[in-house]
Amino acid sequence: MPESPNTSQSGHSYTVAIIGRPNVGKSTLFNRLVGKRLALVHDQPGMTRDRREGEGHLFDLSFTIIDTAGLADPDSSQLTKSMMDQTLAAIEEADLILFVVDGREGCTPYDQDLAKLLRRQKNPILVLANKCEGRHGHLGLSDAHSLGLGDVIQISAEHGEGLTELYEALVLHVPADEELSEESEIAKKPLQLAIVGRPNVGKSTLINQLIGKERLLTGDMPGVTRDAIALDWEYEGRRIRLTDTAGMRKSGRVTASAEQLAVMDTHRTIQYAEVVIILIDATAPLERQDLSIASDVAEEGRALVLALNKWDLVKDKDKQMKEVQRILDIQLTQVRGIPCIPISAIHGKNLDTLMKAVFQVYESWNRRLPTAKLNHWLQHVVDKHPAPAVSGRRIRLKYMTQIKTRPPTFALFASQSGELPTSYTRYLINKMRQDFDLPGVPIRIYMRSAKNPFVK
Repeated sequence: MPESPNTSQSGHSYTVAIIGRPNVGKSTLFNRLVGKRLALVHDQPGMTRDRREGEGHLFDLSFTIIDTAGLADPDSSQLTKSMMDQTLAAIEEADLILFVVDGREGCTPYDQDLAKLLRRQKNPILVLANKCEGRHGHLGLSDAHSLGLGDVIQISAEHGEGLTELYEALVLHVPADEELSEESEIAKKPLQLAIVGRPNVGKSTLINQLIGKERLLTGDMPGVTRDAIALDWEYEGRRIRLTDTAGMRKSGRVTASAEQLAVMDTHRTIQYAEVVIILIDATAPLERQDLSIASDVAEEGRALVLALNKWDLVKDKDKQMKEVQRILDIQLTQVRGIPCIPISAIHGKNLDTLMKAVFQVYESWNRRLPTAKLNHWLQHVVDKHPAPAVSGRRIRLKYMTQIKTRPPTFALFASQSGELPTSYTRYLINKMRQDFDLPGVPIRIYMRSAKNPFVK
């Protein structure tokens, strides 16, 4: 069983303990971080008596989280003594402590006693003022600062507020989920590169030039290639699985069963590709079929590069390039910024530039944006262009995190998430593409409700 990527110096999973007096919301915070209702939550103090452990997650951070009993004024009972022993053991095991106080009620003398106890610990301590939602959620903040344990993070464990601020404090201590396994896999396995386009645009000729030998049949007549042909190739020390595909005509013109199978094979190749080069004939206008192919590739979530073949035959090169860019900007808004590389497959011109563009979009396709940086960006974008109001209530964009790469995919948590207009989502995607330099790759944003999933 592989070791977890989140380990402390000593090799164990990074451990975070939640400490505080009864009824300040420790178990609610525990449930929020583990993503399940594992701990009982009730207004009655003392619901938690034993230590409870779970796998906590906050954006790209993962850690072991311990929920502890509420520490109240000690008495002589064996149960109270045992609860105290369990909590002290959790403090001893923890790499970091979350000290939770009530942001509404303020700090009690026993909070001060707990602060003295925690100050004797060597590990870092974060003070969380919980229940800070609403108008009266900040009354106890000055008390929390008086504990002398550093800055206070305002949260609402019940409503999921303040998680970005908590993340920004945790990320300084908790190791982020390193995608070492993914990166090492990327380095080991060949890049899956497919070349697609209409018939007779020079796909097989391009592949022959790239690999340096006449490996594939070529000809002036369309339809020479029927099957998707995959070749293992190495370019500047990088392994590539290069796939030639059959030419894709408009569906209405595809009549022969063999051609139908060939087109199906091309669609299957696109599904398994990572980067797709769409080859077009630069001497002919950019046709609807070219745009349809590009749209299909984007729908599958693949990275795109446009290669303008037969560029040596184009007379007014500047005019032609501007026209291609204009059409792409209008017709393919979902993947703006596709690299457009002029080449000559038959003469082997500009192929190094083409491959450089392939590697650049592949890197963007695999890129992971740090959550803190992403949320600073979101705040700036929202300040400049706020989300619209629905039924008199403005939609609040609360926080954002990247949930996967290949292609870059994000979860955006918001109030009234189902009411956010598609036009505003497109605005966010275009700004993200521009500000984070993500040309030629699809970007996906999924809206998520910021409501507490544990409230029935």
